[in-house]
Amino acid sequence: MTGNQPKHKKDLTRRKVVVAGAGAAVAVGAGATLAASGAFAGETSTSAAASSSSTASEACYQLTSETTEGPYYIDADKLRQDITEDKEGIPLTLRLKVIDSETCKPIADAAVDIWHCDALGIYSGYESSSTGGGTAPTDAPSGTPSGTPTGEPPSGAPTGGTGGGVHQEPTDDERYLRGTWKTDKHGQVTFRTVFPGWYRGRCVHIHTKVHVNGEWTDAGYEGGNTCHTGQFFFDEESVLASAEVEPYSTSTTERTTLTEDTIYDQSGTTGGLLKLKYNKKNIAKGVIGSLTMSVDPEATNDNN
Repeated sequence: MTGNQPKHKKDLTRRKVVVAGAGAAVAVGAGATLAASGAFAGETSTSAAASSSSTASEACYQLTSETTEGPYYIDADKLRQDITEDKEGIPLTLRLKVIDSETCKPIADAAVDIWHCDALGIYSGYESSSTGGGTAPTDAPSGTPSGTPTGEPPSGAPTGGTGGGVHQEPTDDERYLRGTWKTDKHGQVTFRTVFPGWYRGRCVHIHTKVHVNGEWTDAGYEGGNTCHTGQFFFDEESVLASAEVEPYSTSTTERTTLTEDTIYDQSGTTGGLLKLKYNKKNIAKGVIGSLTMSVDPEATNDNN
């Protein structure tokens, strides 16, 4: 790390402990575990036997695709599983698993970050610059395929396919739809959020980072390395269904499809395409998205 980098880049694996939500509690200490359970009310956590069985069938040697971090990452974010705050949208339960690409074994105690825009394409911390119907943020590549919505990207936008955008400093104190949590002994972590919306130049997606080899302390998560920076994607059927539900249906922003997006590498689950479950006749009831991330815990993939 060089001395002239933005402050948030100087310690990418430090996480501040921020208690979030009514009745929430985070108790982290040297050698301690996070106080809250990995499962939400009404959900059944995966048994050790089921976890072992599913691991055997996973293509763990194929690394999950690395992608750009994008301009709207905020380090030292809130440690919490429910990142919804008061945002409207289709309920989304995100069930993730992190495994070692060499051994196929789950990686416990990793810090997993997720962040994404709201139902109308706005990112917390950047409400003034990430206008859902405005120009594309800097993680939206130029040179998009014919027929893709365009717009003049801000300065610092990447110039080609999967390049990364230049990080922007936050413009406000909002932190909705952002959070960090710890994988359990099965390498699993669950988040509760809302189905993301879209903004010009990008398909519907969620950003993620996985930090390993660090230590959970009373200050959060420190040290180690960022072994994976990626994005999760949604199939077109689910996105079209969401577009019929308020507030998504009120958006006038042109949408980039999954096949038009030049950051998604079209490789299915390896590229971050979520496996989704929902009532096809009523997506508004909620969606469950799941994915196993196969990572190299010794690698450093900041992709910033």
